Amino acid sequence: MIILGIDPGTASTGWGVVRADGNRLSSLGHGCIVTTARDATAVRLQRIHEELGTLLQRFRPDAVAVEELFVNVNVKTALTVGHARGVIMLAAAEHGIDCVDYSPLAIKQAVTGYGRAGKVQVQEMTKVLLALDRIPRSDHAADALAVAITHAHVARSGVARAAAAAAAPGARGSRRAAQVRR
Repeated sequence: MIILGIDPGTASTGWGVVRADGNRLSSLGHGCIVTTARDATAVRLQRIHEELGTLLQRFRPDAVAVEELFVNVNVKTALTVGHARGVIMLAAAEHGIDCVDYSPLAIKQAVTGYGRAGKVQVQEMTKVLLALDRIPRSDHAADALAVAITHAHVARSGVARAAAAAAAPGARGSRRAAQVRR
């Protein structure tokens, strides 16, 4: 499974692509889509949309995982990040790719085992889990890789639950029974 993780923002949208083969995770690439504050919001969103479309064509992911919006005291920032999230979801939908959201708490829990882990802990574990030589230079790219890792863990555990449910007595081996029991 190939997962494109996204840390949304209008100034800098981090992206990271992870391949999950069973328990083995590897990075296929990461970076940032950077826009300038001199441009109008619509132009910035268009750039994010276009560059994300290029990434979707290049990596052909099975899923896009996006960090949920963390609402803080700056409502204007939250609104612009929400715009970026919408453009990201639109690009995924245009390519027929499932798009899922993960909260910062869920990401920290999946990557470090502790939902209140600090940014450095998450980055270090991302480096370890992906066998990287160093932590990605951009915090946004590192965060995007962590989002992709989160989806890999969730997807793997969901497959395991479905298989166990299908094998349970009375399940009759049907896919429908596995879905109902989840």
